[in-house]
Amino acid sequence: MITQTDAWRALETDAEVLKLTHTRALFHEDPMRFERFSLEAAGIFLDFSKNKFTQKTLKNLIMLAASADLEDARERMFIGEKINVTEDRAVLHTALRDFSNRALEVGGEDISISVRAEREKMRVFSQSLISGETKGFTGAPLDTVVNIGIGGSDLGPQMVVEALRPYWLKGRRCFFVTNVDGQHLADTLTQLDPERTLFIIASKTFTTQETMTNAASAREWFLNRGGSEADIAKHFVALSTNAPAVEAFGIDRENMFVFWDWVGGRYSLWSAIGLSIALQVGFNNFEKLLRGAYDMDEHFRTAPLGENMPALLALIGVWNRNFMDCGVHAILPYDQHLNRFPAYLQQADMESSGKSRTIEGAMAPCATGPVVFGEPGTNGQHAFYQLMHQGTDVMSADFIAPALSQTPLGDHHEKLLANFLAQTEALMCGKSEQDVREELTDEGRTPQEIDRLASHKVFPGDRPTNSILMEKLTPESLGALIALYEHKIFCQGVIWGINSFDQWGVELGKVLAKAVLLELAAIGEAKPAICAHDASTNGLINWINQIRRQKGG
Repeated sequence: MITQTDAWRALETDAEVLKLTHTRALFHEDPMRFERFSLEAAGIFLDFSKNKFTQKTLKNLIMLAASADLEDARERMFIGEKINVTEDRAVLHTALRDFSNRALEVGGEDISISVRAEREKMRVFSQSLISGETKGFTGAPLDTVVNIGIGGSDLGPQMVVEALRPYWLKGRRCFFVTNVDGQHLADTLTQLDPERTLFIIASKTFTTQETMTNAASAREWFLNRGGSEADIAKHFVALSTNAPAVEAFGIDRENMFVFWDWVGGRYSLWSAIGLSIALQVGFNNFEKLLRGAYDMDEHFRTAPLGENMPALLALIGVWNRNFMDCGVHAILPYDQHLNRFPAYLQQADMESSGKSRTIEGAMAPCATGPVVFGEPGTNGQHAFYQLMHQGTDVMSADFIAPALSQTPLGDHHEKLLANFLAQTEALMCGKSEQDVREELTDEGRTPQEIDRLASHKVFPGDRPTNSILMEKLTPESLGALIALYEHKIFCQGVIWGINSFDQWGVELGKVLAKAVLLELAAIGEAKPAICAHDASTNGLINWINQIRRQKGG
């Protein structure tokens, strides 16, 4: 048990001492602190010096990783062992972006061959569509893509497409539909021309309720606007493994792109799930995205833990979560094109680390994944930063920014970077009551006013942050950034002893929803009272049925 190791006990001792120390003092004691606690890899620069820890703490954290056999777990993942033990699967999203030409055998098959073949199929399809060679049922080019998926089949590709907006191909449009709420699809369909639209149905099983409900409605819309059953094959493609269901829908098997059971949904944007990315920014840029991730993979796989960026980011996360009592972690990208990155990481982190059972099935002996949330800067500064600076709970945060803007405009980017730098400084340094009183005195405030205001203007500081920088947000740097977080999450799961690659907590609500669906009345239909659930759920179902019967909507 990780909490019984010498390393864990040493870290508990470190924490007791450091809780009495302000982070400012650590900088005063060590003029080389920034140089000591920062590093660069795969085009990403990480400064983790503004966290409250010492060199001794870091050594103990590395010893903790060794106690958890992190390096061995890392290699077992890369070589395809079935580390997803509850689903008896390998975890090999890294194989999707491996450009080393290394053979990788899983179940007696060299999967690198099938990965390259599927990637080549994506390349040929995307280039044919983008060039205008592939046309719709009236002969018009297919210049609009609608990706219908949910979870990892949506959040990853949507985030990347938005992040790479400056790389969009001229004249092409891309939409993402996820919510089973019909308004999401209806609002999208109003913007489409059926003659020029390609629908991508992203569902591994081709049975996902939300996705297939939206897909069926999109199909009906298409048929009601000039398309025929035979034309479905020209306007719909599938990202799936269920060939019979795909063909029954009307999609040509040649337009079915596969991915494998060793690719988890939240790690799938590197696979055929990324087809929408390739169609919007071009296959060359999609491949650059993969190559950036591959560079981070190689760094993660080969660098010693003390010089390993994903491992260090993970260890600092464990330190803040388990020893500094930070139960919330903010993702704060200072780049508008990364506005979907916090939402993407909410799934990647909380679906991976939101576990209370260890791999062996025992209760986790310590806190595991934190709550993850965020917004792009500077929007968040005018929203929740108040709590970050002066709230009663301390949270940790990652600040992310490019040194250069994708779309320079006046001095906008300089002001953005100034806020990026100022916020991490303010969160760490804070402002003492003495400083506040001196400022108020300089403003000419009376002693009475100073006494009344001083405590409200004090900032305690001592809030831990990481700063993550890149030269510019490009396909390569974005790929490296995503891979950095994937590996960070993996490392934390190893240390906590949980399986980061299943998501059984997603299933219960789905099962119950199927039962409830049968009990909801159709519009205008009378339905008798039910008693299959708890009193609250029964009451809610009856109230909804009454409204639908009386109001007809």
